[in-house]
Amino acid sequence: MPPKRGRPIAVKLLVLLLVPLLSLAGLWAFAAGLTGGDGLRLLSINDLATKVALPSEKVNVELQKERLASIEFLVGGLPLSKVTEQRTRTDLAVSAFRSSARPVRDLSPEMATQLNVVFGKLDQLTEARRGVDARTRAPLDVITGYSTIVDAFFRMYDAMILVPDTALYRQARAVTMLGEAMEMLSRERAVIAVVLSAGRVGAREREAFTGMVATRRLLFGQALGQLDDKLRGPYEKLVTSPVNKEFLAAENAVRDQATAAGLPAAAATWPVDARNLAAAVERAQASLTTGITGRITPAAVGLLVKIGVAGGVGLIAVVASILLSLRFRRRLVEELAGLRDAATELAEVRLPALVARLRTNTSRPTPEETAPLKVVTHSSEVDDIVTAFNRVQSTAVEAAVDQARLRHGVNQVFVNLARRNQSLLHRQLLQLDSMERAAEEPGMLADLFKLDHLTTRMRRHAESLIILSEQSPGRAWRNPVPIHDVLRAAVAEIEEYERVEVLTTPPVSLLGSAVTDVAHLIAELIENATLFSPPQTRVDVRTSTSPHGLVVEIEDRGLGLPRAELDELNDRLTRTPEFDLAQSERLGLFVVGRLAARHAIKVTLVASPYGGLTALVALPASLLADQPALAGR
Repeated sequence: MPPKRGRPIAVKLLVLLLVPLLSLAGLWAFAAGLTGGDGLRLLSINDLATKVALPSEKVNVELQKERLASIEFLVGGLPLSKVTEQRTRTDLAVSAFRSSARPVRDLSPEMATQLNVVFGKLDQLTEARRGVDARTRAPLDVITGYSTIVDAFFRMYDAMILVPDTALYRQARAVTMLGEAMEMLSRERAVIAVVLSAGRVGAREREAFTGMVATRRLLFGQALGQLDDKLRGPYEKLVTSPVNKEFLAAENAVRDQATAAGLPAAAATWPVDARNLAAAVERAQASLTTGITGRITPAAVGLLVKIGVAGGVGLIAVVASILLSLRFRRRLVEELAGLRDAATELAEVRLPALVARLRTNTSRPTPEETAPLKVVTHSSEVDDIVTAFNRVQSTAVEAAVDQARLRHGVNQVFVNLARRNQSLLHRQLLQLDSMERAAEEPGMLADLFKLDHLTTRMRRHAESLIILSEQSPGRAWRNPVPIHDVLRAAVAEIEEYERVEVLTTPPVSLLGSAVTDVAHLIAELIENATLFSPPQTRVDVRTSTSPHGLVVEIEDRGLGLPRAELDELNDRLTRTPEFDLAQSERLGLFVVGRLAARHAIKVTLVASPYGGLTALVALPASLLADQPALAGR
C-alpha cells in the first residue's frame, strides 16, 4: 500500500540512528575506549598513591624496624625501652595509614579485598607484640608473624598497579618486586641476629634463611630484567659494588654453614654487611621511584590532553545528536502511544462490551460500538496499521454478530425441543401414574415404576437443555419444601439411586422458587458421583447447617482426580463459563455452574478421605424458609 502521508518509519529510523551512531561511535567510542578509561585509571592511581601507597610504605618501614628490634630484644641485645619507642613510631604510622585509606571509595573488588586483608593483619599486631613481651614465641615465629603482615601490603600493591601503558606497567611492577626484595633483605637481617645470638646456624634458621635468600635473588633478578636501561642504572652499579658482594658472601656463608658447627670469625661483620646493603638498596630504590614517577607524569598529561580534545569535539556532536534524536523520538513515541491506547481500548473495552451485549441482544451493532480507531499520525506505516486495525475490528464485529445469532438460534432450537419433550414427558408421567394406581400385578407394577424412573431422568435431561439455553424449567413450587424431600427428589432422578444414602437432615425447608433448580443441581452432582465410583460403593449425602445457610456434602469413594484437574473444575464452577459444544462430556458441570450462578450457590469439589471426591454445595440463607413447611404445588 503506497504511503498516504508523512515519511516512512524506515527513513525516520535512519535519520534517528545515523547521526548518533557516526558521532558517538566515531568520536566518543575513540575517546572513551582509548583515553577515557585510562584517564579514570590515572585519577585512581593518583588517589591511591596519595592516600594508600605512601602511608603504607611508611608502615612497612616501621614494621621492618620493629621486627628487627623485637628479635634483638628476644636474643638479649636490646632493652625493652628501645622496642617500645619503635612500637610507638609504628603505631603512629599505622594510625595515619588507617585514617587515610579508610575513606577511599570506588576501589576495584580485588583492591577492596586486599585492603581489608591488610586491616585484618594489622589487627594481629597486638597479639604478636604480646608474644614478644612474654617471651613465649620463638624468634623465627616472631619473624614469620611480622612478615605475614608485611606480605599483605605487597599483595595490596599488586592489586594497586593500574598504569594503562604496558611499558609503564612493567616498570611499576618491577619497582614493586624490588621493594619486596628489600623486605626479604630485612628478614635476613633478623635471622642473622638470631644466628649470632645462638653462636651457630640451627636447622630451622638455615631453612628459613635459605628460602629468604632464594626469594630475594629471584625477585631481584626478575625486576632487573624488566627495568629498561635508564631505570636499571643505579641497581647495575649496586650489583657490582663491594657492599653487595660482601653481603652475598655473608648469605652464602650462613646458608652453607653446617648445623653442628660454630660460626666463623667473619660472622661478626654479617650485621654490618646487611645494614650497608640495606642502605644502598634504599638509595637505589628512591632513585628508581623518582625515575618512574617522572615518566608517569608526562604520560598522564598527554593522556588528559587527548581526553579534553576528544571530549570537546565529541560533546558538540553528541549534543546535536541528542537534540535531533529527541525530536524524532518524541513524535514517533506519541504516534505509537496513541495507537497503543486506541488498540487497548478496542481489545479490552469496546469489543468485550459488544460481545457481552450480543449474548442477550443480537441486534446490529450501533455506530458508536463500531466506531473506527482515531489516532493522530505523521507516518505512513502507523497510518496503515490504524487502517488494518479498523478492518480487523469490522471482521471481529461481524464474526461476533454471526456467532451470537448462531448461539441464539441453537439455544432456541434446544429450548423448543426441550419444551416439547418436557410436555410429552409430563403427560407420560401422568399416564404412568394412572397406570401404577390401576395395576394390581406386582411384576407389572415394578415395570411401571422402572419406566416412571426412566421418564423422570429423561425429564431432567430435557431441563438441562433448557438451563444451558439460559431459560428456566417450567416446574415450580409455591410453598417451601423440606430439604429432605428435595434431596430424595434429586436422588430419584438418577439411574443408580439404590447406591445413594441420604443421611439425617436438619429440619430446614427450601423456598419453592428454588426447589426445581436445587434438586436438579444436586441430581447432577450425585449422578457424577455414581458414574465415577465403583458400582459396589455407596454415595453418601450429608446435610449440615452453617452460619451462612445450609451445606450439602455429596461424597463418593472413587479414584478421585489429580490436583490440577480438580482446580480446573473448581475454576469452571466459579466463573460459570459459556457452554462449549466441544466439551459435551462435561455437560453436567456446565448445568451445575449455571444453576449455582442463578441462585448464588457455591459449589466446590474437594478430595475425599476415602479416596474419591466430595462435592460441597453451600446454599445461602436467602434460599431457606424461615419455618419448615410441607411441600405443595
